[in-house]
Amino acid sequence: MNDQTPPRSVLFVCTANQCRSPMAEALLKSLAAQRGVTDRWQIQSAGTWAEPGRPATQLAQLVMRQRNIDLSHHRSRPVDANLLTAAHVILVMTQHHQEALQAEFPEIQGKVLLLSQLIDRKFDIEDPFNGSVDDYELCATDLQNILTDGYGRLAEMIDRMVLTQR
Repeated sequence: MNDQTPPRSVLFVCTANQCRSPMAEALLKSLAAQRGVTDRWQIQSAGTWAEPGRPATQLAQLVMRQRNIDLSHHRSRPVDANLLTAAHVILVMTQHHQEALQAEFPEIQGKVLLLSQLIDRKFDIEDPFNGSVDDYELCATDLQNILTDGYGRLAEMIDRMVLTQR
């Protein structure tokens, strides 16, 4: 990418935007920072049924803190047409999220993927909400593994999209 190339824009979507999508957002931001390319990414999250302004759950904050990632400033927000349109890729946690977004916003159909598709698989990321710290840890580990293994593929996918939009 050169200096004129816009940042790679990714939107993570879950249900309430308090567990999975904020953890995924924070983990991808951390990966970009580790690689020294934070300025090349615009990473956000939202929820299909999010109530605006809610913090990440205490257990989401705890498991991220154990990874040296601070989620204390996160505030939930509902997904909307502007967020969806602005994103190059929309990564959802479940097939239900994918189907709901594509039904309500048909114009985004080609850029909505299950997160697990970054590693050539197709499975839902279970919601740890109201679960134990072990449930959150398992979720965070799944998110981290998928994003680490799928990072290159995600970057290439967005770069191809940016080039075709020129």
